[in-house]
Amino acid sequence: MFSHAPPIGSGLRVLQENHVVNGCCWLNHSGGASTRKFIELVRQHRCIKAWFSGHFHLGQDYEDSITFPTIPREQGPYPDRGSCVFAQTSVMRSGTSRDKRQQSRLIRGNKDGFEICTVDHFNGGTVRLDATITYKDEGHEVGVFAHEHEEISGDSFIKVYSPSLGDGCKVDYDDEEGALDPTKGDCIDEETIAWWQMSCGRVLGMYDGRLIEYDPSTLAPLGLVVGADELAGRRVLVVGSGIEECAVEETEGMEGADCADAEAEEQAVLLIDDNTGTVTVVQPNEDGSYWRKIVRNKMIRMKEKRREQAAATVAQTEFEGSEMTGKVVSSWGPYTSTVGTATATGVPGLTKKAKLK
Repeated sequence: MFSHAPPIGSGLRVLQENHVVNGCCWLNHSGGASTRKFIELVRQHRCIKAWFSGHFHLGQDYEDSITFPTIPREQGPYPDRGSCVFAQTSVMRSGTSRDKRQQSRLIRGNKDGFEICTVDHFNGGTVRLDATITYKDEGHEVGVFAHEHEEISGDSFIKVYSPSLGDGCKVDYDDEEGALDPTKGDCIDEETIAWWQMSCGRVLGMYDGRLIEYDPSTLAPLGLVVGADELAGRRVLVVGSGIEECAVEETEGMEGADCADAEAEEQAVLLIDDNTGTVTVVQPNEDGSYWRKIVRNKMIRMKEKRREQAAATVAQTEFEGSEMTGKVVSSWGPYTSTVGTATATGVPGLTKKAKLK
């Protein structure tokens, strides 16, 4: 398989500053059921042996620029990548490389398996063997790294932590209280690493001083929930909200994960500031997800641009020969208020006159 961006669950290196806050950075744009669409196809069809993708503009000298289908047994059953090896592909031109590497992939194979190589365009096109995958039977294979990765520079970019069962960072609920205190009474800092499963099946966790939502099936990061600026100096507490039953989502592959005793209880995620005595409720989105869609994905933005261009064409015709500028602005809806009935939709200074103070 070849695609521009990798599917979520591939396990390839990501950039914290980009991929956790930007919904454009995955093939499926982290949207609803489509989040798991591609990795589920890989799991179901073991004839898919390799998936190559670019998009990250990172080189191939990092060990996790290639990920194999399974991980050591002591780390749990994750991730389940079927029979597929995922390989990140770099860029050839220096001007588009994030880490100055200019590389591409070369695949060589036969009925017994295949090799994944790096072509180094900065050094005259030299070829390096990166990994060898040998077929054992129709549904299984053995993959090994073929070199010691002398070039690895692990500090160049932040690797986003992805939780896994057995990693020692999963937090369990208090049996008596039914509550969860992932920071154990401490304030969150950049060293805090913890994750837990909500009663509805969604997975939240803390890493690098941020609160992040993870995909329940692949445990890959979906997006940012609360930034480090808002989370600093606060504690996180998860408690029942008073409703005994709520919709529990299907969480394929998470059979070994325990959640609260009252499994279907609706919950509230709270940020507690002991210095000011304030408690902030982290409200989920309407679809039940928590990660904030800070940047609209490119597909949506392209549709918006097309509508704006259509409006610009109309404005040019309507105001031709007039002193009017024919300015085009966008209005987003539908919600402008959290109380009562919304009767006004204009945005002051944009789609209606601004109020003078």
